[in-house]
Amino acid sequence: MNGVVVAFDDASGLGEVEADGGRRIPFHCVGIADGTRTIAVGTAVEFGLLPKLGRYEATDIRPE
Repeated sequence: MNGVVVAFDDASGLGEVEADGGRRIPFHCVGIADGTRTIAVGTAVEFGLLPKLGRYEATDIRPE
């Protein structure tokens, strides 16, 4: 999937990606593929979906 990082909090490691089409999908910093555990708001990304606790999280997040 493709989208843009619309929120990220370095302290908690939590953020949201807005997928093409407007759906917002949460993620945790461990889902960032390069291992840096941080990503800038506004970054265009490609990502996968991981079913977790009855919802989906973005995972394998990579800048486009």
